[in-house]
Amino acid sequence: MSDRTTTPTLSAEQVVRRLEAFRARRGYLMAHQGVMAAALPELQDAYAIIYKALTLEQRHLEPLEKEFVWLVLLITAGEHIGTHHVALFYERGGTEAQAEAAFRLAAFGAGTAAFEMLDAHWQRHFPALPAHAAYVQAGGALLAGTPVASAWARVALLAAHTARRDRWGVAQELIAAYGEGVPEGKLAEAMSLAMWPCGVNAFLEASEVWLELIRAGRVAAGEAFRAWAAMPGQEGLALPARGPGNPASR
Repeated sequence: MSDRTTTPTLSAEQVVRRLEAFRARRGYLMAHQGVMAAALPELQDAYAIIYKALTLEQRHLEPLEKEFVWLVLLITAGEHIGTHHVALFYERGGTEAQAEAAFRLAAFGAGTAAFEMLDAHWQRHFPALPAHAAYVQAGGALLAGTPVASAWARVALLAAHTARRDRWGVAQELIAAYGEGVPEGKLAEAMSLAMWPCGVNAFLEASEVWLELIRAGRVAAGEAFRAWAAMPGQEGLALPARGPGNPASR
């Protein structure tokens, strides 16, 4: 017997009720909600829960701080459709001067490879120009004259680097954030937001970088994060090698 479950077929009236409920709850409707309502109702239910947890509930980031991070993240990901976050940014007190800083940070994040090259290949040619310090100073110069504090830039750039799966950038932001005393909860939340537009694996890769930094003693992690780093076997499922000499391959 098969253990496969079958998703019940919904009537047209049930689909319309689901979509009307979403529109009433959120104030708008998007096409993927229709696909889920018509064929994947359990996914639509789970979607609502994870969306609420990721974007709507108050956790570590302050309301305007969170929408600033969202602005940088969506610009980085090219998600022009996320205009509801533009509305939330303004509703929570955001200004065009802060928005300009968000565009600057997103553009800066896209150019991080220049500093990574310095670190990986040319540091010996420029010994008085440490790559990490140069990176942090460049970001600070970018914010000069803007109403955005360094701590906001740290969490926003961390989200942007997570979205771009830029492991070097993630490491630099985590090191800088710890140096500035940014709470770990804010860092974790900023990284997690990238799951929505860019997928779980972007969050996973950034988390791997964080794990490596803690284990290498490059950041002064708190007790909870040290406990996480001390757990062995965090490399995922290990598959046996497949080949003629391995019985598992037969």
